Amino acid sequence: MKALRFLPIVILLNFCTPPTEEQLTSPLQVEKLEPTTFNAYWKNGGAEITSYELEQARYGEIHKGKAVTIFVTEPFSKSKQVKLDDYKAAGDDRVNVMKLNMTKKFLTGIYPYSMMLSTFTPLDYSPMIKATTSSQEWCGHTFMQLNLQDAGYQWAGYSYFESEGDGKGVVENLLTEDELWTKLRLDPTQLPVGEIELLPSTFYLRLRHQEVAPQKATATLSVLKASAFALEEHSAYVLDYGNRKLTIHFESGTPNRILGWEETHMSGFGKAEELTTKAKRINTIRSKYWGKNANADREIREQLGLGVE
Repeated sequence: MKALRFLPIVILLNFCTPPTEEQLTSPLQVEKLEPTTFNAYWKNGGAEITSYELEQARYGEIHKGKAVTIFVTEPFSKSKQVKLDDYKAAGDDRVNVMKLNMTKKFLTGIYPYSMMLSTFTPLDYSPMIKATTSSQEWCGHTFMQLNLQDAGYQWAGYSYFESEGDGKGVVENLLTEDELWTKLRLDPTQLPVGEIELLPSTFYLRLRHQEVAPQKATATLSVLKASAFALEEHSAYVLDYGNRKLTIHFESGTPNRILGWEETHMSGFGKAEELTTKAKRINTIRSKYWGKNANADREIREQLGLGVE
């Protein structure tokens, strides 16, 4: 595996619209999370929930839908790689992680897609411990799981497609695209930049039926004056694989909330064309959502622009 290089942060002007103000001249400045600040936001017993308007590329067209990200810290078992029921009794087996649950729901013609990614990344910025990805639609459903082991990530995949079927293997212990969403929230100044090697998004591997193997990409971190995702100055992290490009837009100060993202690659079969998936933030709330399970709590979905279905 090629060693990661942490290079000076690149400063770019917004490429979406012509600059209207003077060019930025200083590096991206992100407030460091002091323990008290971190605890105040992330360890108050609640989760951060953000809703997004989604335009998903699939089958050579753009399909409208909704996406949601849920970030929360929780105690995790190193050995079992599951959330601890009794963290006080876990002893050295306990590790505190940042969990991300990301969901996407969109319609393709008559039938719906429902996708979910879960990642578990230690708060000390060490490698992601586990990731699971599932996708359900009327043709069938698929599931993939990555577990960090000494030899690397042990993966298992299950699919209704004959060409994929049930599979398993190991990829060397390397960076994964899926963990960068949580590491961005912990400290974006530590994100890798330059020429890197990493395992692409498991969402992408699933939708494009790609091999579970690392790919090379160029990573950049920049400050934008404005974009379609925010009128004010904010930051962007870009992964360019050559045949695919992901840009995550986020606030430049803690807690570095994610404003949205763009993902460009070929879509469709036979007459494939380059399309861009986009997700733009609707609203962000903090909530102990796991206790909001009564009919009366559905009104909270209205705050998120998700409806009450």
